[in-house]
Amino acid sequence: MSTDEFYMAKALQLAEQAGAAGEVPVGAIVVKDGEIVGEGFNQPISGCDPTAHAEIVAMRNAANNLSNYRLSDCDLYVTIEPCTMCVGAMVHGRIRRVLFGALEPRAGALQSQLQLMDQSHYNHSIEWQGGVLAQECGDLISLFFRRKRESKSQ
Repeated sequence: MSTDEFYMAKALQLAEQAGAAGEVPVGAIVVKDGEIVGEGFNQPISGCDPTAHAEIVAMRNAANNLSNYRLSDCDLYVTIEPCTMCVGAMVHGRIRRVLFGALEPRAGALQSQLQLMDQSHYNHSIEWQGGVLAQECGDLISLFFRRKRESKSQ
């Protein structure tokens, strides 16, 4: 298992916690110098907070733990391709690198739709890579929504 897969597996564990709480199962961690400095999972429903995506929660946790709103030299691992809001927060937080698992075909802002990091007008650029444990991450989301559809049809 590579280092990136190791950290994504940790994010997957957090995603499972989100799913168990009835949230869309997305998990994220922030790593600096080989140490997990922040973690989070989706909480918009339980937190009554539309901004409580896993990435935002993990970045808030990391910023608090590091006592710095800049997350320079930090890598963020998230189980699904980030949305526009989350990519914007990553730019403002100066995340160094983003690694995600599964694509988000409708709202993904790095590869699937907007390709935000291909734009030249940002004051900070983020390296990114998709597909880390993509099958496992995608399966978790698919299973969650399949179960949701099945429970509605009963």
